[in-house]
Amino acid sequence: MKYKVIIFDLDGTLLDTLEDLKNAVNHALILNNFPKRTIEEIRNFIGNGTKCLIKKSLPSGVDLKTYEIVYQDFINYYKEHNLDHTHPYQNVINLLEQLKRCGYKTAIVSNKNNDATKAMQQKFFPGLIDVAVGTKDFSKTKPNPETTLEVIKYLNVQKSDCVFVGDSEVDIETAKNASINCISVSWGFKNVEFLIKNGASIIIDEPLELIKYI
Repeated sequence: MKYKVIIFDLDGTLLDTLEDLKNAVNHALILNNFPKRTIEEIRNFIGNGTKCLIKKSLPSGVDLKTYEIVYQDFINYYKEHNLDHTHPYQNVINLLEQLKRCGYKTAIVSNKNNDATKAMQQKFFPGLIDVAVGTKDFSKTKPNPETTLEVIKYLNVQKSDCVFVGDSEVDIETAKNASINCISVSWGFKNVEFLIKNGASIIIDEPLELIKYI
């Protein structure tokens, strides 16, 4: 075993959450008389957490009070509708089951709200993920390594025992900031060309392909 711990991003890596995120963003925008965003625009806005997602989705020049109203409308809607279309990518469950059988520890580190992250872990991956951490009130979002280092400390392992698996430039930078290796995935929200331009050294095209690198 090259690694002992596999740390996964959530959105775009383990779960396809794009449709539900788009619907929640557009609900909040329409409610406040702003134009809707396309699914490709939402895809490009994802990565730095929901606060950044809403900021990018709003027209430039929106004041803070309006932003906070739109953000709260998004949160309220997404809380009730975050499982409408969300599902694991093909072979993700198979991969996690294989990792568990082989004795790997697994974790999720997400820029999604901490409660939502844990709820999705329990809904889709019961018994397959050892620890899941999202963004808390006072925690910094990826690419800040705070939550990644929290997981490493919780699992009581060395950085050299860990690898980060994610679909975006944010995950590449997070791994770098945490001083651990990174494996990028091509099935998520960013394409191969984009990942290479942003420093990806290993890119896999299918979940089970991860096995040969760990």
